[in-house]
Amino acid sequence: MSVSRESANELFLSLIRVQKLLLAARHHAPRVHAGVDTAAYPVLFVVAGGPARVSDIASTIHSDVSTVSRHVSGLVRHGLLAKAADPSDGRAQVVSLTAEGIEVVREIQHRRAGWFQQLLEGWEGADCDELSERLHALSDVLDTSLRTRGATPPPPPTDLTLTDSVPSQEHRA
Repeated sequence: MSVSRESANELFLSLIRVQKLLLAARHHAPRVHAGVDTAAYPVLFVVAGGPARVSDIASTIHSDVSTVSRHVSGLVRHGLLAKAADPSDGRAQVVSLTAEGIEVVREIQHRRAGWFQQLLEGWEGADCDELSERLHALSDVLDTSLRTRGATPPPPPTDLTLTDSVPSQEHRA
């Protein structure tokens, strides 16, 4: 049986509410590092996937280049990001995580996972796994829909809590 328009709308509204609640939670998250405002988290998470140009980061997080550039400058100043010449275009620069930046991202993700685990304290593991599977399936459908429309979907998040390695330091175009 297919999903009714009412059910689809209810799911969409629920997802919007979750998105807004997560955004509100991010604004009240404790600081992990003096140089990292929670507004800069998306920049760190994109760069955790590998070196990137500021313009590519801005596009990925749907922000303007000047805002991302300001965040990048602050993160470089605090030693969490490093700038280097773009290997594909020496006139441009890419930013990547420093060793300290990697540790900060890991700590942010570790604390976030602990917080989320506390939120789900009353859940059964199978319920959490099922919701995760359904959200992955929804993500795949959204990704396909965006690509069909000619848009470039954002990359999936990089989880540095589960590995000792970080993504390749080669610039992704």
